[in-house]
Amino acid sequence: MSNRHAELGIDERPPEVGELTPPDRTLMGPGPSDVHPRVLRAMSTPLVGHLDPSFVEIMDEVQELLRYTFRTDNKWTIPVSGTGSASMEAAIGNLVEPGDTMLVPTNGYFGGRMKSMAERAGGEVVEVSAPWGEPLDPVDLERAFAEHQPDVFGFVHAETSTGVLQPNVPELTDIAHDHDALVIADCVTSLGGVELRVDEWGVDVAYSGPQKCLSCPPGASPLTLNDRAMDKVLDREERPRSWYLDLSLLEGYWGDDRSYHHTAPITNVYALREALRLVAEEGIEERWARHRRVAGDLKAGLQDLGLEMNAPDEYWLPSLNAVRVPDGVDDGAVIDRLLDEYDLEIASGLGALEGDIWRIGCMGYSARPKNVEYVLAALEDALARQGFDG
Repeated sequence: MSNRHAELGIDERPPEVGELTPPDRTLMGPGPSDVHPRVLRAMSTPLVGHLDPSFVEIMDEVQELLRYTFRTDNKWTIPVSGTGSASMEAAIGNLVEPGDTMLVPTNGYFGGRMKSMAERAGGEVVEVSAPWGEPLDPVDLERAFAEHQPDVFGFVHAETSTGVLQPNVPELTDIAHDHDALVIADCVTSLGGVELRVDEWGVDVAYSGPQKCLSCPPGASPLTLNDRAMDKVLDREERPRSWYLDLSLLEGYWGDDRSYHHTAPITNVYALREALRLVAEEGIEERWARHRRVAGDLKAGLQDLGLEMNAPDEYWLPSLNAVRVPDGVDDGAVIDRLLDEYDLEIASGLGALEGDIWRIGCMGYSARPKNVEYVLAALEDALARQGFDG
């Protein structure tokens, strides 16, 4: 060690770090979900350049597969380089500019994140109110539009923090379009897992993450915009505050020209392509049905244990099951036991529901009968350890 380094407390010896050996978990939390072996194999294939002709062909294939999965013909359908929060910020940060008003929901954690992103984009934010654990009511939405006349309306299709699936989406989008507003849908926990029809339902912009119902590692996140939404992006008076997520620039890379913007996460795009191939092979409607069928068995098993779902049956979200923690049970101790004894991941609540619910995912490759049986048996044991017998 040099004298100068010694004075600064810098150790010149290389750190001794062993081989990577993460635990082999069964992932039944709110995401990520278990990754399909074919997706993992795709990630081990050789790297090519992000402008290599072979990669350009892969980009085209990913876009077509995303259109199928979103149920859209939108030209502007891409994977954003980043996690689901990057596709979320790309949607909101490009659609909302200074002087715009965005209407956001209050019925879950991710409505609050929409609010934060819209404010950072320079927009004014107003809220349409609904309690946590309930969907938005079209009557309340109409009232909020009449009062505030927002330019953009955002809603969460599948609220990961409450286990609520928003019904009547076409009714919500009709209200927004009657007031000439654009609609942004958070589909992070619904894409590839529960029914979602972007074009038919009148959604202008939808974003998602790959690590939930698509069972793909995070890193390349789905986003789709229709022509009306993209026209607003291209006609902005001010450039978006993020250069990296500026869709008018990303259009050059993912559009017809394929001009350099950034180095895409090539391996993640490989993974997303394979995950979407699995969606197409299964068939999107059969995939929706499988999630509902397998998650229905999970829901029935949880109720047999004496547990109560957070969401009523009519708003139940198959891909994310929010379960009330019984009185006298330590939610954190149950989570820790499942992880320590069973290598099984579930999660606690977020925000206003922290400590009140468990969040049990049933998504993608994790939505299999053997996983349901495993989580029910492990949960029964963990509850019995605390004296709960249903």
